[in-house]
Amino acid sequence: MKKSEKSNIGLVQFFKDLFLNNRFFYAMFGIIVLFVLSFIFPSLLVLSKLLFFVFVALVFIDVLILFGSKKGIEANRELPEKFSNGDANNVPISITNHYSLKMYCTVIDELPMQFQERDFSINTAIAANQKEQLTYSVRPTERGEYVFGALHIYACSKIGFAMRRFSFGESQMVKTYPSFLQLKKYDLISLNQSSLQFGIKKIRRIGNSFEFEQIKDYVQGDNIKDVNWKATAKRNQLMVNQFQDEKSQQVYSIIDKGRVMKMPFDNLSLLDYAINAALVISSVVVRKHDKAGVFSFSRKPENFVVAERRNAQMSLIQESLYNINTDYSESDFGNLYGHIKRKITTRSLLLLYTNFGSLDAVHRQMNYLRAINKSHMLVVVFFKNTELESLKTQEAKNTQEIFDKTIAEKFSYDKKLIVAELNKFGIQTILTEPQNLTIDTINKYLEIKAKGLL
Repeated sequence: MKKSEKSNIGLVQFFKDLFLNNRFFYAMFGIIVLFVLSFIFPSLLVLSKLLFFVFVALVFIDVLILFGSKKGIEANRELPEKFSNGDANNVPISITNHYSLKMYCTVIDELPMQFQERDFSINTAIAANQKEQLTYSVRPTERGEYVFGALHIYACSKIGFAMRRFSFGESQMVKTYPSFLQLKKYDLISLNQSSLQFGIKKIRRIGNSFEFEQIKDYVQGDNIKDVNWKATAKRNQLMVNQFQDEKSQQVYSIIDKGRVMKMPFDNLSLLDYAINAALVISSVVVRKHDKAGVFSFSRKPENFVVAERRNAQMSLIQESLYNINTDYSESDFGNLYGHIKRKITTRSLLLLYTNFGSLDAVHRQMNYLRAINKSHMLVVVFFKNTELESLKTQEAKNTQEIFDKTIAEKFSYDKKLIVAELNKFGIQTILTEPQNLTIDTINKYLEIKAKGLL
């Protein structure tokens, strides 16, 4: 390449990276005003010229400072291997100032289109020859691939008339998986029933299997049938036999991906809440030495992962849940029943995540639900409409608001009727708000295990 061509490329790059701050235009506007006023007041002409030459000199010095260093600013964005859906994920950025002066930087990162942020920026000041670590967080609300663009640093000196742009990195892609961060949050729950985590019910273990564990002091609530009379006579106080919970039971999370699960809440769909809860409960199940499995259904069952308690089980479940999306169709509970009949031959705990909107919708599927519950323990998990719940508490001031409040109360009452109807046929239920889904599902599983219902 010829020298002239290199110089042309360098000149083009110089103008591409050079930006003028608002301070430059404010100063120029002030000088122009002084020149205009000098036509009325000639004595201002000398001052105007003096300020103009000072302004030009400062701009020249400012540009020379910014472009006089080859390295200038170095930055690096460190993306994690994967994002957790619905959670705050940290993105660290390291910036090194190679200038011999303190620099004022504006960080602009090209965020993925899913976030729909067009004004993202971070302002910071970095001392001479120093390195600074910045961290910002993003909250993805969709599973899939998120592509980050270039990282731009706009640096300016204390003079502040001009900025130099530094661009780093090429496009980087991060996959967003179901909320694996919640797994860490609930790890202790699966190992310690006395966890103080807010929302976790402390349920005393009854233990109905025949695997003897120990003899212990009687406490209120213990089954009187488990009293060990020989030990009681020796200790002169009531002693009871304690049994271990039965282990290696199968627990399946069944996720409805029909159109009823597309309803949004806090930027996440009900389907995403169900997927996050299924991932967490599967982890708890495995840690409790039971077998966890999952599958989804709409027109037909898909993404089937057989319930196992192997080391790679959680990885299989996570990969299976990653690709689940709603197909906007009516869910076929008949196909679901047939699939369960063929594939799940051992009595299991089935957590069915769906969303019944009315009592009629339940009646249409009741025969299938009852048939499933005969061979397995079925827990139907569905959701409260939080917007309607809040509408119920608002004071009605006109006819339209009275009408809206009445409709909201009717739908809320229908949800309670659904619970009563399912319970009438021995089907367990969880009626919960989306944000409490995970904690309520864990509580129900621990309750079933403690009472030996499975």
